Amino acid sequence: MSDKIVIGGVSVDTRHWIGGERVTSGGTFTDHSPIDGSVLGEISRGTPAEAAAAVAAAKAAFPGWAATPRAERARILHAIADGVEKRLEELAVVETTDNGALLRSHRRGVMPRVAHNFRFFADWLLTLGHEDFDTRGHTNHVSWDPAGPCLLITPWNAPLMLATWKVAPALAAGNTVILKPAEWSPLTASLLADIAAEAGLPAGVLNVVQGYGAEIGDALTSHPDVRRISFTGSVPTARRIAASAATNLTPLSLELGGKSPLLVFADADLDLAVDLAVEQYDNAGQVCLAATRFLVEESVAEEFTRRFVEKATALTQGDPRDEATDIGPNIHPRQLEKIDGFVQRALAAGARAVIGGHRLDGQFYAPTLLTDVRQDSETVQEEVFGPVLTLQTFATEEEAVRLANDTRFGLAATLVTGDPGRADRVSAQLVAGTVWVNCFFVRDLQAPFGGSRHSGVGREGGTWSFDFYCDLKNTVTAPKGWTDRG
Repeated sequence: MSDKIVIGGVSVDTRHWIGGERVTSGGTFTDHSPIDGSVLGEISRGTPAEAAAAVAAAKAAFPGWAATPRAERARILHAIADGVEKRLEELAVVETTDNGALLRSHRRGVMPRVAHNFRFFADWLLTLGHEDFDTRGHTNHVSWDPAGPCLLITPWNAPLMLATWKVAPALAAGNTVILKPAEWSPLTASLLADIAAEAGLPAGVLNVVQGYGAEIGDALTSHPDVRRISFTGSVPTARRIAASAATNLTPLSLELGGKSPLLVFADADLDLAVDLAVEQYDNAGQVCLAATRFLVEESVAEEFTRRFVEKATALTQGDPRDEATDIGPNIHPRQLEKIDGFVQRALAAGARAVIGGHRLDGQFYAPTLLTDVRQDSETVQEEVFGPVLTLQTFATEEEAVRLANDTRFGLAATLVTGDPGRADRVSAQLVAGTVWVNCFFVRDLQAPFGGSRHSGVGREGGTWSFDFYCDLKNTVTAPKGWTDRG
């Protein structure tokens, strides 16, 4: 078996990256492209041995990296960003082939954001701090101490962007990292290891371990030398991670699923509302923040639906490498089965597919809008993670808020209204980590990000990331020296 595969002229190493070296495993797993189901290559399949080696490497490298001055850490993070920008096209091609998201999106938005993640947290590090404060003449000084080796477990829907959203602040804070990418889209994490090494990141500071779920995950999440765990993924997996981490009381940051609402009031700009609604099919519906539940005021529901159908049916579905494509494939046959199961059960229970409602050739699912759905139905209550949306109507503002909040999730919400007072009232009542008013997916890295209820634990972004990735220490100094007790 070759240790490297070539995708679009780009060579990708299929081995782990541990302690500044490529490491192979005894076994492998097969990586397929969702575009056509073709085999991309055999990837080293990690075991508890590779997990232990990665944590040991991160632990050994931690003292040196933690002691590295902030300015030098920031310089290296900027050099990683330079490397991302230099290889932006390569990263875009590899990630599109590996996870099926649009190449044009990777080129124009996702990969530039990857570079920005490193630059932002490098710059934020240099301004991080608290002013000293006084307590009866005693000086309080707050410092941000690196926590230690951090385990970062990332999903398959936006592999590199979501990985670097965690890697960048963890490294900036002075921690070392063990990155576990999703097995359905592992390739750009390997390229990131190359870029980081070329940028001068010391050996062992970033480690990448590939593998399947519990085979390697339990060994990592239960390891006593892991000081932080950040996970993005499903609620069931988060429960398993939390149980494993509990043995060592390892602090967790969990960004989990969503079932976010899009509330459209009669006073809304309907063209804007429809544009935002159609945007929910982005990445074939594989976006945790997607507003998958349309809640539309009764008086405009018919017109909203008519305009939505007109715009949604004009979307082009096909090869994500084609500039004209709007919707690519879903990630994996197993995910496609899950999506179709939701839809077929909903139809059998009386829901109506206004558009879609069926599989297409390959790993494609027709963009779907379901109406006549019950509030307690699984399609309304559970995350489908595919191009499947539901539409319900409401008569009053109070009913809209009640329906919006009536799930176990609370990741995000989108509100479209022409009334600023209503925007303020409704936003204040919505249970969500992020509320967008007359916009969608506008994210600033300095803002807190995370979910409520079953959508997650904790917040990251800006100073909140450093709160998580650091141990904050308060040093209190007496006013007249160490020996004065008076």
